[in-house]
Amino acid sequence: MRDEWEHAHTDYTTPAQRQIPASLADSESDWRHHLEHSTPNGWLIKHNAMTEALASGKPMHLLHTTKGINAIRTSGQIHVSTGCLVGALYCSPLTNQREGLRPHNLGAYLMRTKPSTTPMVFEVVPDAPIQPKGVDYLHLGAIHLRTFLRYQSFLTPAENDQLDRTVLAGLRAAAVFLDVALRNAAGHATPATEFIDQLSAAVAHVPFLGYLYFEVLSEYLMLHSVTPETKTYAQAGELNNWLCKRLAFAAVDGMDQLFDLARFNPRHHRLVQLIEGLEPALGPGVAEYVRRRLSHLFARTALHPSQDVALATFRGADLSTLREAAPGLIGQMIFREIRYMPRYRHLYHCFEKAKALEVWDYWNSEGIPTPFNGVLPKGEIGMSPVYPRAAVRAWTADLDDKGYLHPAEEVTAVLTPHLASWWAPPRQRKEQKAVDG
Repeated sequence: MRDEWEHAHTDYTTPAQRQIPASLADSESDWRHHLEHSTPNGWLIKHNAMTEALASGKPMHLLHTTKGINAIRTSGQIHVSTGCLVGALYCSPLTNQREGLRPHNLGAYLMRTKPSTTPMVFEVVPDAPIQPKGVDYLHLGAIHLRTFLRYQSFLTPAENDQLDRTVLAGLRAAAVFLDVALRNAAGHATPATEFIDQLSAAVAHVPFLGYLYFEVLSEYLMLHSVTPETKTYAQAGELNNWLCKRLAFAAVDGMDQLFDLARFNPRHHRLVQLIEGLEPALGPGVAEYVRRRLSHLFARTALHPSQDVALATFRGADLSTLREAAPGLIGQMIFREIRYMPRYRHLYHCFEKAKALEVWDYWNSEGIPTPFNGVLPKGEIGMSPVYPRAAVRAWTADLDDKGYLHPAEEVTAVLTPHLASWWAPPRQRKEQKAVDG
């Protein structure tokens, strides 16, 4: 269990250490070296302001935006959420400057686009330098699967049968593309245009691919962008999150209402249009980058490390075999499908609290009060509700006309190990799934 959580975390300040399937054309270390040394902003992977603040051991200030400030004041409690941080209070970093607390560009984006929320400032005083380990939700599949199998008895036989049928149908419909991705990961390149169009079609059957697709493009944009805006953020030690948000909102109608990466599936022509609309010079290289990078990440996140990418196949395989060979993918598919069952709103805490308890224990043992989204150190950072060795204070905050935050009223509330309620709205079978990270 601990090994699984270790596998799901990334420390960009140390060499890659994950066990990975055999026959990959490139190792995780190969990709890390390429991204750090062959892209304009690759130096920010290791030397960004957020991870340097973690490693310093000094007090940290974090921004959280909430619609429930009155409930927080009344109850004296702050609940955490699931999603990409498993079970943490979603925040972004603040930098303490003479003029005030300067938000990370992600925090500035959140405040600008969510004007009805109240900004809160948290001060975290750690007991020691914090290990800069981020949880990578793309690598949580095996944990999702293990948790589901442990509590599978909570579902009725009919619900279990329906879940198995839905997952297997999705795998069979996408099997040709999934095998194409594995062959590409092993070095057998296919035309990028054809690959992107196949990927786009497969997202409807395997929604996890939409998350991979988006994260690969976000990485491409953040690391390769050379706009004045991106350079300004880089000077502050930050990757440019605005690029990712613009991409998502341009690609999917209604994304600003529900951030739904299961619907992220641009075909090749549309993909090039989207990227050129953000930064024209990045359009020509994007399809080939996605082909190589997504294939590599798919093989790593889908297959068990004991597998051989050159030999693995999804065509004709039964669900029992795939649970052993590809636990990462099966877990991700179950995680996204189960939340649309009518009864899941009542079972949500059973499945998600089980994972949260495990990750809280892992963070405590590793000295991590403030975990971050480890897909890249892009400014999505959280607070663990049960870390016992850090002092935490909270305030509401005022935003001045220069964009700086100033603590206003101290809030006498504590983070608690309670998950904020969540469930997906009902949907027809033909509709895409609306889920968070």
